[in-house]
Amino acid sequence: MMRFLLPILTALILSTQLTFAQQRDAWIQVEAHPSLANAQQSARNFSGQLRDVNGFSLGGGWYTVALGPYTEEEAQDILRNLRRNRLIPQDSYIASTSDFRSQFWPVGANILNQTSTTTVETTIVVEPEPQAEAAPEPEAADETPRQARASESKLTREQKAELQVALKWAGFYTSKIDAAFGRGTRAAMSDWQDTNGFEVTGVLTTRQRAELLRQYNSVLEGMDIRLVQDAGAGISMKQPTGVVTFEKYEAPFAHYAATGDIDARVLLISQAGDENTLAGLYDIMQTLAIVPETGPRTLEKNAFTLIGEGALTISHTQAWLKNGHVKGFTLIWPAGDEERRTRLLGEMQESFERTEGVLDPTAGANAVQSIDLVSGLEIRKPRVSSSGFYVDRSGTTLTTAQTVAGCRKITLDQDYEAEIVFNDEALGIAVLQPLDSLAPLSVATFQTAIPRLQSDVAVAGFSYGGVLGAPTLTFGQLADLRGLNGETELARLTLATLDGDAGGPVVDGRGAVLGMLLPAPTSGRQLPDGVSFAAGSEVLRDVLQQAGVTPDASEGGEQVPPEALSRKASGMTVLVSCWD
Repeated sequence: MMRFLLPILTALILSTQLTFAQQRDAWIQVEAHPSLANAQQSARNFSGQLRDVNGFSLGGGWYTVALGPYTEEEAQDILRNLRRNRLIPQDSYIASTSDFRSQFWPVGANILNQTSTTTVETTIVVEPEPQAEAAPEPEAADETPRQARASESKLTREQKAELQVALKWAGFYTSKIDAAFGRGTRAAMSDWQDTNGFEVTGVLTTRQRAELLRQYNSVLEGMDIRLVQDAGAGISMKQPTGVVTFEKYEAPFAHYAATGDIDARVLLISQAGDENTLAGLYDIMQTLAIVPETGPRTLEKNAFTLIGEGALTISHTQAWLKNGHVKGFTLIWPAGDEERRTRLLGEMQESFERTEGVLDPTAGANAVQSIDLVSGLEIRKPRVSSSGFYVDRSGTTLTTAQTVAGCRKITLDQDYEAEIVFNDEALGIAVLQPLDSLAPLSVATFQTAIPRLQSDVAVAGFSYGGVLGAPTLTFGQLADLRGLNGETELARLTLATLDGDAGGPVVDGRGAVLGMLLPAPTSGRQLPDGVSFAAGSEVLRDVLQQAGVTPDASEGGEQVPPEALSRKASGMTVLVSCWD
């Protein structure tokens, strides 16, 4: 059956010539591999049975084997026939030329004939990338093993090490990079030759070395990596000018923004300062949204490295203090594109050079100011921030269950992590325990006596989600000891509050806690202005006892001056933040 089918299929495929004159930009993608070596072997296997076999890089460390190019109609016909006769996987599909990058199969082919252009900001001086000492020019015909050894002997140590790096990247070499062509390197060369359809000699010819390096560098195609001299920042460094371009100065950063589909960004760091400046920059950058919270980071006397690893992006920041200037860079790159990111990062690290001058500290002073921005970069913000209050000297905190629902991380005053130790969703009350013991300025004392209706009360809370940096006091009256439907666990207040006040303590004129302010009801009914509800003192004490906490209690006491009341209520109130 196979002998009969192959001539028919071959004739069908041969009817499509490799030309783009008739919009032949449809391909049949048959397999994809995360390893170049495996993709090359797959292309070799398919080439034994089918025509028009090509191999391309997809980016992100993936490589594909595809048939084509065809017109859309031809591709559909061929796909049906090849699937029907089980010559290609059943999940093969139609792809377009725009899906592919550099070509690795057949060796030396370049069907896509891709080119790229780059526009560089006029304020940036772009110099051509310095070229390493070139290997001997390829000969018209491939070299004999003796000639290959002769041309190989002219390679510099750096060029030999580069070949080992390329062999390692391709999956053929596993030993250290020592620029010594021993048995391990020779074996890797032999395997690479065999996989790429060359005579196996263990010595790469000039042309084969060029092909190996072409494959190695194909991952960076389209990056247009060039040496960029930023005179304003006083930094010279290679950058992917095909991906980012200069955007603005906003001290201490020179911003290079993305120009295309790759969500990348480069920052140059440049400012005058000392060790305190370096340490301060290290702390500030960890609050920025561009730096995910997880990842390795180190701070030394004269340098720091800060790596943020998130689900969508990875940021890498390095800065050094030298001669009174802090200079460095940040690379922000999409997560999952590790091969290209690490290659690019290596180019940037090796080329980084300090030049004369430092960024003007007033640069960007005329930019639009925002409390949520630092030098044009967004500060990392919690999903929601509300209020809570301390109930013992170790920092145990009461807050609303709604505030801490579904949080990846919970913080107190944004700096101290906490965890939920008890949660009563029916009552809407949660108990938090800080991971490290705190020393609150004051803690809650719960009123056990029944309060009088229409007595004065106050709520301490972060009305504006921490924007003001301290809690505010809102005064009102106790309207009822029950909810609207007679709920005994609730108290109704005549009090105008904001969303951020929820979770704050409701105190009487003596500073004793009568309850905890609850979020506004979401039943769909519009209540009159100034109507709020609180979980009563008895309910709160019962929840704390279930959590293993014995709160302080009071049956009365003297009225305290407004200043003392404000000081006590503010001292026990804490900002509770929920982070995604």
